[in-house]
Amino acid sequence: MKDVMRVLRDARPEEMDPGAPVDEGVRRDELARAMAAPRPEEAGSAAPARRRVRPVWGLGLAGAVAAGAVAAAAVFVAPGGDGTDPGGTGGGGGERVLDARTVLLAAAEKADGQTETTGAYWHQVTVSASTYTVGKGAGAYAVTVRSKAESWTPSRPGGKAWGAAQDLGAKPATKADAEAWRRAGSPATFKIQIPVVPGGKGRLKGFTAKTTPGARSFNGSALVDGDKVFWLGRNVSMKDLRALPSDPKRLKAELLRWYKGHDTESNRPMASDLWLYTVARGLVMDMPVKPAVRAAAFRMLAGLPAVRSLGKVTDPQGRTGNAIALDEKTRQGVIRQEMIIDLASGAALASMNVMVAPAAGANVPAGRTMNSTALIGAEWTDTKPR
Repeated sequence: MKDVMRVLRDARPEEMDPGAPVDEGVRRDELARAMAAPRPEEAGSAAPARRRVRPVWGLGLAGAVAAGAVAAAAVFVAPGGDGTDPGGTGGGGGERVLDARTVLLAAAEKADGQTETTGAYWHQVTVSASTYTVGKGAGAYAVTVRSKAESWTPSRPGGKAWGAAQDLGAKPATKADAEAWRRAGSPATFKIQIPVVPGGKGRLKGFTAKTTPGARSFNGSALVDGDKVFWLGRNVSMKDLRALPSDPKRLKAELLRWYKGHDTESNRPMASDLWLYTVARGLVMDMPVKPAVRAAAFRMLAGLPAVRSLGKVTDPQGRTGNAIALDEKTRQGVIRQEMIIDLASGAALASMNVMVAPAAGANVPAGRTMNSTALIGAEWTDTKPR
């Protein structure tokens, strides 16, 4: 059976070292492609300097794809709720825009009232997308590359994590891009190149995307150190996650124990509130924490002054929810980190990173959703991975 972590390690080029400040979308796409690739048969491959469970970009530990029927006790399954204002609507036929604190506290109330029954695996399904510019000059246009991911994380140490992955195909991002694509001859493949360092110059990473879906892959891997399942500022076990405090102040203090002044993916400096937002967004969307801990994470986010509300939005799967966001200044420009929440269930539907103000020379226009992850479902299950 293929070893997922070895596949990822062997597929990663030098510039994908965990310490390099590579764009979040690049890392996610690299993971999906590595998961889908056959395992190299080279013997004696050197172990990585840091054995680390990958951070939460929406793929969890093992990565990727097609949702199957799951017999389980559901903790939450991302629904298509309408995010109705629990306090009513404003006059004039338009709904009142809820502030971020109200949105987050409403989600916390819903999460607090939930119960759960754990199982053999934490099962998760996501659909991720990244948008890139291809071509040059007047002939340039944007394409969106999508992949589906399914993962099974064991509840007990010593087990295997399982993942399946599938490229869903690439397509022009907008109607205008589709017209430019047709003028270019409607190519079936796209050569995508992006800087290794976001917003930087020099070496480029390249990969080829196709308009047609790829084959589904399915792999298993022993847990890192025998029990580590997710990255939460450090490698954490299922026991660590299940022991997190349900008081928002205590949860914040516990998370900040692992804050070292830089972001979760590199040594790039990052303010503590942005770090907390980034880590908590992953905790809420990806991790099998207790409902009360998810509620505490929402309440902790409600206390961050930089978090704001965007009102009702539609996520990449067409579902309506209330979005909160926090801006980050990067080398590429100002990027808005969004999280879309369904107030009817207290569940996160999706995360999105949107370019707000491109830096000079950046190849990303304002308003582009650079990457997104939609949570299709997450639940405990006793059904074996397949």
